[in-house]
Amino acid sequence: MSKTSLELGVGIFVLIGILCVGYLTIRLGKMELLGNEHYYLNARFLSVEGLKKGAQVVIAGVEVGQVDHISLDAEEQVAIVRMRIRKGVTLTDDVIASVKTSGLIGDKYIKLSPGGSDQVLKEGEMITETESSLDIEELISKYAFGDVSK
Repeated sequence: MSKTSLELGVGIFVLIGILCVGYLTIRLGKMELLGNEHYYLNARFLSVEGLKKGAQVVIAGVEVGQVDHISLDAEEQVAIVRMRIRKGVTLTDDVIASVKTSGLIGDKYIKLSPGGSDQVLKEGEMITETESSLDIEELISKYAFGDVSK
């Protein structure tokens, strides 16, 4: 009788341990199982050089989302960035999306500058006002070869 209760106690302990590891994996991996706490917006950029999936999307220095997907629009030869924005953050149709650099040679992220319009962007809509990333190598080469005026 005591051997059976010992085996049952060990089994319950192992099951609780597996559930805890699963929970931590989901929480640390920032996965969502139940509910949808985000919505998606798209933005069209001429260049997103250095921007990667998972990069931060910030407003006023506060992270409000992440870059979910980056693709190329084959017709117009522009980059389409899909962003996952936290619900509760409302953006208007005149918001400006800019690709910025964190530090001098840091990671790229998207900065959203809110506008003053009354028209709120809905799930899946496109941000039309964008600023592409600054190409430091191009600027340095223009300066080095004396072609700064362009």
